[in-house]
Amino acid sequence: MNYDDNNIFAKILRGEIPCKKIYEDEFVLSFYDVNPQKKIHALVIPKGKYIDLDDFNSKATEREIVALIKGISKVADKLGISKSKGKGYRTLANISEHGGQEVPHLHFHVFGGEKVGRMVE
Repeated sequence: MNYDDNNIFAKILRGEIPCKKIYEDEFVLSFYDVNPQKKIHALVIPKGKYIDLDDFNSKATEREIVALIKGISKVADKLGISKSKGKGYRTLANISEHGGQEVPHLHFHVFGGEKVGRMVE
């Protein structure tokens, strides 16, 4: 599968679709999910053109990988749900069809602000 330059996250990165930004740096953008599933529901995405986690791990630079992982923690801290500021959070990345991925751009969901519940139902 090739990267689709017209996916919604690519459009957000290009500024064609607005988002409610939480955090941004050279490699990462985070914003609130428009259809939140929990009290706090954010998305963290790499700025590079990566379809999913497998694609990212095979093509991203070490700097991009570190920035994404650290970006998730920075977002949780900014949202007040990190272990040091809150009661914790859950991250989730869906990979491909059986994993439930809907947008073909790597993204991590960050859930918090309330008990998240069972991991898989």
